[in-house]
Amino acid sequence: MNLTSELSSNQKAAYLRTLPSIRERCGRVFELAKEGKLEYFDYHPEKESDVAAYCGKAMRRDYGTNFSEIKPHSRWRHLDTGVGRVIPVIAKWSAIDQPNAKEEARRTIDLFVVSVLLDAGAGSAWSYTEKSSGMNFSRSEGLAVASIHMFEGGFFSSDERQKYRVDAEGLSKVTPERVAEAMQVTESNPMVAVEGRTSLLFNLSKALKANPEFFGAEGRPGNIIDFLEPHTQIDGDKKVVSISVLWHCLIEGLNSIWPSRHSLGGVALGDVWPCTALKPTSTAEGDEFVPFHKLTMWLTYSLVEVFQRVAKWRVDGLDDMTGLPEYRNGGLFVDLGVLSLKPGVLPIDERSGLPHAAPSHAAVAEWRAMTVILLDRAADGIRKELGLTTAELSLAQILEGATWKCGREIAKEKRPETGGSPIEIDSDGTVF
Repeated sequence: MNLTSELSSNQKAAYLRTLPSIRERCGRVFELAKEGKLEYFDYHPEKESDVAAYCGKAMRRDYGTNFSEIKPHSRWRHLDTGVGRVIPVIAKWSAIDQPNAKEEARRTIDLFVVSVLLDAGAGSAWSYTEKSSGMNFSRSEGLAVASIHMFEGGFFSSDERQKYRVDAEGLSKVTPERVAEAMQVTESNPMVAVEGRTSLLFNLSKALKANPEFFGAEGRPGNIIDFLEPHTQIDGDKKVVSISVLWHCLIEGLNSIWPSRHSLGGVALGDVWPCTALKPTSTAEGDEFVPFHKLTMWLTYSLVEVFQRVAKWRVDGLDDMTGLPEYRNGGLFVDLGVLSLKPGVLPIDERSGLPHAAPSHAAVAEWRAMTVILLDRAADGIRKELGLTTAELSLAQILEGATWKCGREIAKEKRPETGGSPIEIDSDGTVF
């Protein structure tokens, strides 16, 4: 059913930037998959039980029966890889200048926003060595650890007296050369899309300046707490904010940072892509578009934890959030046979022997749309496998303790040399 066929282009653009639109449009792709009408993939529902079993086994290995101990999927996990870093940094502030609780939350939001925006595929050849611990990290964990040290060093701040912040002026001075140096990029330690990452940070500077309603006159990401506070309600001793208000703040306030790819009614859509499988049933402009908003979703998951743990707020409406359509979650379904790429639809890389595509390719849109719905179905299957309810095991916990981790593990089993995706994505540093 097409819920938006009677909307104007502007209304449709607004809809495609809401949380509910993601499941609705991805659900349309899934319905085609059940009928065998996808262009690039075949769907094998009989293999979904293998995903639940594989994930259930990994969760029992890692958590025994203490599934309530699984932390939510959030950038916090990566920032604390190997050793706790977030809480010690917050404690350091107390010793230096004793910020109040709201300023602690602002600074933590500042950190998480830049860390998430730097978290797009770095490639398999890059790693980061932490000087204080001597530990070496790659991929998302390496990017996270690098980002917190950049933050502590004042990389994103324009105020020499206050390193622990991110502001528009500080971000405007970021260059690819500075990013490369801070992330230890060399000819022997190459990173994919340094320029793309730098561009996101520079565009963040402009977005912060352009949206004082959300980010204040200083242009700080952390000032969103001041925008959100009037929208909270009080329940006992807790301030309660709706996920829809936080999402609105991020999707509107940060819209201009994303490269301009597709628009509707003059509105840049961000991480929204045409899915050619939908075209035969499309009756109006934009009916074939499928929204994902992966990095905004990842940022939202991460900031939810900041509001919960640092600001001590409650965030309601989390069921509207979806799983992340990226190559670890999506790769899990390909590697375990739930999805199979149709023969000959993508070129094969001569060196790796794997199919590859740009993020803009219709096959990638199809894969990501299926991933969103299959994550919901996998969550149900995993709960059934473990005998748990939705209240006992959230989607955020499943993303952290099962699908993302298991996507990485099955990739390492099948491609031990690289541990990479079963379908190689030509990352530009702004989608995945």
